[in-house]
Amino acid sequence: MLKTFDLVLIGVMTATAAVTYTIKHRAELKLEEVHRLEAEIKLEEDTIDLLKADWALQSQPNRLERLVKAYDDELQLQPTQSTALVHAKELPMLKSEVPVPDVTEAKASAKSATEASAKSATAAGAKGAALAGATVTTKAQPVPKPAPRAEPEDDADEIETGSVE
Repeated sequence: MLKTFDLVLIGVMTATAAVTYTIKHRAELKLEEVHRLEAEIKLEEDTIDLLKADWALQSQPNRLERLVKAYDDELQLQPTQSTALVHAKELPMLKSEVPVPDVTEAKASAKSATEASAKSATAAGAKGAALAGATVTTKAQPVPKPAPRAEPEDDADEIETGSVE
């Protein structure tokens, strides 16, 4: 008859076959997902290419010139003056570069704003308190100002190009 060792080996073989089957099934599912994602990527790339071609068609100078002439009375477009162009250095700071206000100062100003609002509410009514609170909260963050423009050099006709840092 069958010995216990033979029964243990049959059980191990059955368990190994079941684990192998589940691994194979998971691999096939992942392969299907990879094919689906590749198809989505291909569709997106084709859409991007189509949109780039459409943009090139829509922004052709000849077409834009015809549109400007056709709608000149309504749009009243004028050429851009050279003084209307700014350098990247003159633009205000990015949100990420704005200094963060000190938390303790903000709490103190909020507390004083609340007290001032309470005093103004009794004197001038609820509308005055809302306005006083609004003016205090706007002072929390400083407004960045652009850097002054440097004096034009001899190369004033040349326009600098490059990425904004």
